[in-house]
Order: sequence, then C-alpha cells, then structure tokens
Amino acid sequence: MSSQTVLIVDDEPDIRELLGITLSRMGLTSSSAATLGEARDKVAQLQPDLCLTDMRLPDGNGISLVEYIQRDFPDIPVAMITAHGSVETAIAALKAGAFDFISKPIELERLRNLVSSALRLNDAPAPLAEDDDGNNRLLGNAPQIVALRSKINKLARSQAPVHIHGESGVGKEVVARLIHSNGPRAEKPFIAVNCGAIPHELMESEFFGHLKGSFTGANRDKLGLFQAAEGGTLFLDEIADLPLPMQVKLLRAIQEKAVRPVGGSEEQAVDVRLLSATHKNLAAEVAAGYFRNDLFYRINVIDLQVPSLRERLEDLPVLAPALLARICASTDTPLPTIAPDAMAALQQYWFPGNVRELENILERAVALAEGAAIDEDDLQFAPQPVPTHPARSDGLDVEAAFGNLESYLEDIERQILSAALEQCRWNKTATAKLLGVSFRSLRYRLQKLQLDD
Repeated sequence: MSSQTVLIVDDEPDIRELLGITLSRMGLTSSSAATLGEARDKVAQLQPDLCLTDMRLPDGNGISLVEYIQRDFPDIPVAMITAHGSVETAIAALKAGAFDFISKPIELERLRNLVSSALRLNDAPAPLAEDDDGNNRLLGNAPQIVALRSKINKLARSQAPVHIHGESGVGKEVVARLIHSNGPRAEKPFIAVNCGAIPHELMESEFFGHLKGSFTGANRDKLGLFQAAEGGTLFLDEIADLPLPMQVKLLRAIQEKAVRPVGGSEEQAVDVRLLSATHKNLAAEVAAGYFRNDLFYRINVIDLQVPSLRERLEDLPVLAPALLARICASTDTPLPTIAPDAMAALQQYWFPGNVRELENILERAVALAEGAAIDEDDLQFAPQPVPTHPARSDGLDVEAAFGNLESYLEDIERQILSAALEQCRWNKTATAKLLGVSFRSLRYRLQKLQLDD
C-alpha cells in the first residue's frame, strides 16, 4: 500500500495537513492542491489512486472536479468533503459520480474506513461471468440485460445508495448481490431483509439492536441489522412497506451513519452501504403520504430499473436451461431437455410472476415430465392474464366499440381509474396527481362512472 497516492484538494492548510498526517500513518503517500485548476493538473500528472476534495474551492467547486475525473480518469475514485448536515451537497456529489462523502468536522476513523474502502476498488473481483455458480446470476443477452450488467459494474465502484425497482420476481435481490460482490465490500457481509415481513413492534430492535432488559423478553444484548452488516451492504427489500415512524428513524441512521440500540444511551457509528428495492411506485407512495419525501430523496440517489421477463423473452433459450440445471442439481434429479414445443410455448407466455414464475413452472414440469424431455403439456401455465400496456394499440378490441363507443370508452376509463386508485391505496388526492388531473376532475369522473364509493 506504500506506493499508493492520495490527492488532497482543500484550500485550508490545516485540513490538508491533518489529512496528510492521517494518510501517512496509514502508509500512504499524499499530494495536495489548493485550487480546482491545480487539482486538475495534479490529477493528470500523478493519476492518484484516490482523490479527496472539498466542496468549496477558490476557483470553483468540488463537483466540477468529480465530473472532470469521471470523464477523463474514471478509474480514480473521488470522495467529497462536505459541510456537516449538507445532505443536498452529498447527494449531488454522489449523483455526479463521487465514490462517497465525508462531513466536516472530519472523524478520523470514518476517514480511514472510507480511504481503505476506496483503495480496495482496484482489488475488487472481476465482474461475475454469466455461468457463475450459485444464485448470483443475471443471464441473457437482451439489450436491457446487457445495459443492466454494465450499470451494475459501474455502481459497484460507488458507495451511493441505489434504489432497485421492478415487478415482483424479476430478480431485484440478485442485482443487489451483484452490486455488493463486484465492489470493495465483497468480503464483508451482505444482509438482506424483507421490510414487509418484520412485525411493526419489533422493527426498531431488528434494525438497530437492543440491550438486555430494555423491554420485556430482552434477555440478552442483540445486534441489529445495521451492526450485522458492518463494513458490508444492507439490502432493504420492499422498503415501501416500512411504517412512517420507522422511516423517520431509518432516515436519521442513514444521515448520521450511526444507530442507537433500543435501551441504549449512546449512538454507535456504523459503516454500511445501503441498497433498497420495491415493486411499488415509490413516487406515488410519496404523493399519497405513505412514504416520506426526505427518505425517498435519500435512498433514491441512483435509480436502477430491472426489466420484466416479458420485455426480454429472447433470453428464454439461455435462462430456462440454466434454471432447469439448477433445479435438477438441488433435487438430485436427472436433467431433462426442453422440447421445441415447450420452448415455443414459453416464448408465448406473459409471465406475470417473471423469473420466479418461470422457475416455479420448470420445477413443476420436472416433476410431471415422464420422458427425457419437458414438453408443452408438462408446463401447465396459469390462466393467461390480459396484457395491460397503455402504449400499445394492438391490445384494443376495436370491433367491440362499434355501435357502442361511449360505453366502451367508459369501461376503459373505469379500468384505468380503478388501477390508479388501488396503486395509491384509494387516496384520491394522490390518484389525481398520479393521473395528472385536478381533484375536481377526478371526483367528477368517479361519480360519472359510479366509482366514488
């Protein structure tokens, strides 16, 4: 590590000296710059292993330096030094491509953790191959999957919070695990939790831990999820299911990078990377008042969409045999082939349950198949759902409107309004905002279509 160099960019000599001493004690070489122009010159000249930059510089700001390094030297991680409590600045830096941020006054232990984590980027494992063993697989060559793999590899080099969204069963946890395993925290824990599966009364204890005797039944000290993920990644699945009081406490833990166990009097510093996911529309949840806007702003620094299986049906010839091999290996069952008629049937199916449903279909087919191949009859699909894709005109039954246009259009409008109301949990104000109409207009439409009750 002695050959590694860190560039310190700050116009305050005391800060540069403090950081230089700390880095020296870590066995690192440091160089410094006091202005944006000087920093750019030194980055080009030295190509350091890490850059620490202040936000405010005499001739510009640190965001400009982050953007310059991201563009011309993307392999150099940059960490931003921000004013205490400046969440907007920190998020702007992360969106611009900063590896992480640290607030003033600088806590040396946090600084050492940040530097160590950033310098491990060069030692991070190579991106996982498509034939990687285990469950961490993102198979396929559809354009959406190729682009997603590229984004995962880029995001693995950052510490920015990532919000992963997509339908149920698309593999959001697989994506989260790949971000973790391709980054500098790969050797540390990956802790995944389904927020909707924790009883509300136990949430604070589960997330932050508790001390013995802090409540009835607390017979011993217990580590929370944040402490269990120390140095690694905490993945909060179905984060939209968190109740509002817990959202407040989670927001504080994220901003302060510290948690207070139930029954404790002091906060404990924690070093975790936060990833989250949900199949719900978080923006609609915010509009409906079910999710805090400030928490949404904090966890949604980077937004990552996972495509549905029906958007990449061309991947089935790769995906289905791989899932089938895994199923048979886990059950010690002879591996059948997939007959052409079965593959054709799969490629015509809608897959409302996505990859998870495909795996269930194949598992059932393995049990039902009598020969060495799975045929169409072995698949036993669920009843085919009617696709609801507002951008497609070929889903309309035009002839059904002949001689009955008003009734036909009202039926379509009724379906749209019902779906929007359900998504917004029957909050009419949020529904009106989601649909882009006034509250008065929504109320009139609901009354006209007899949906107001």
